[in-house]
Amino acid sequence: MPRIRRTRSVDALDAIEPPDTLQVLVGVVSVTALVEFLGVVSGSEVWLLGLLVFLPGTASALCTVRQTAFVSAWTTLVVTLTLLVRDTDVGRWLDRALLIMLTIALGATSVYACRRRLGREHEMLRLRSTAAAMQRHILHPLPLLTGDVLVNGVYEPVQEDRLVGGDIYDVVDSPWGSRVLIGDVQGKGLAAVGAAFAVIGAFREAAYREPTLTALVDALDAAVVRHNSHAEQAGDDERFVTALVVGVDAGLEAQIVNCGHVPPRLVQDGAVSTPRLETGVPLGLAELADDPTTVNWCAFPEGSTLLLTTDGLDETRSADGTFYPVEERLTRHLGLSPAELPRALYEDARAFAADDARHDDVAVLTVRRSPHR
Repeated sequence: MPRIRRTRSVDALDAIEPPDTLQVLVGVVSVTALVEFLGVVSGSEVWLLGLLVFLPGTASALCTVRQTAFVSAWTTLVVTLTLLVRDTDVGRWLDRALLIMLTIALGATSVYACRRRLGREHEMLRLRSTAAAMQRHILHPLPLLTGDVLVNGVYEPVQEDRLVGGDIYDVVDSPWGSRVLIGDVQGKGLAAVGAAFAVIGAFREAAYREPTLTALVDALDAAVVRHNSHAEQAGDDERFVTALVVGVDAGLEAQIVNCGHVPPRLVQDGAVSTPRLETGVPLGLAELADDPTTVNWCAFPEGSTLLLTTDGLDETRSADGTFYPVEERLTRHLGLSPAELPRALYEDARAFAADDARHDDVAVLTVRRSPHR
């Protein structure tokens, strides 16, 4: 059964915007005027010029190379003219020369530091852009359609690593029904991408190969263990992955394996319930578990919807530290279609955290039986 084929709009990775040149000019002139005014009032104008020496350093952390060079040249010019015109004490020529040389040296150092900073920023943006492009190609755009289910949803990585996150999802139309995966890699950003790719690759292969969900989950756990083995050899941290694997076929029940993940919610006949599931250990930690992988069965009749989320939604906090009440807010949106519900919950969670202080990636999926069954 063919998949999706609606592309998800994505924002471009944004570099840190430098201040406008006019803002830099106004700021520098204002600081210069303030120093000159304080110098006249205090009678120590020449020595207050030492405050201007630090202007290029500030510019190097915030501005472009050209703007930093301008600030450095301006500072050098102001300090030099003030010392030569207003400080006429012949005996202090050495002090004046040293201050001018210090101003020139700090200006040159600031320009160099600015160039290095921008180089590091551009390199990081290049790496993030590459990872983002890979992620967009590996995570199939939503919605996803198989012979058994229609999956809608929204995926938003954490703000500081825009477009690069540790949440994963996928749907496979296998000979044994449709398999749905949602997971959350420990950590976020670039460091979590490798583990995320390992799980998705293993899921797409094993979902076709393994007739049972237990064997499928065992294959996913082995993939994380192999990834951690390579990561350890490379000196990187080992990671685990919480995951929920759902199997849907022609029957009226869904099979679910919970590997330390947020439990699903079932929306049926205008009510919300949380199926009682046995929860196992996250992927990558199976050797630490005493019990084998357990498959749970959950009622999933025609017309019902399974809501799958990552903990980024549940752990969204308001300004006073209160967690987002998912089930309570979900009840308010039961009139929406499964296609509209994920985006509505995501936007509601953002409004709940008025300062947009999200602490993790957010993935919200709705799973519904295919309309043409």
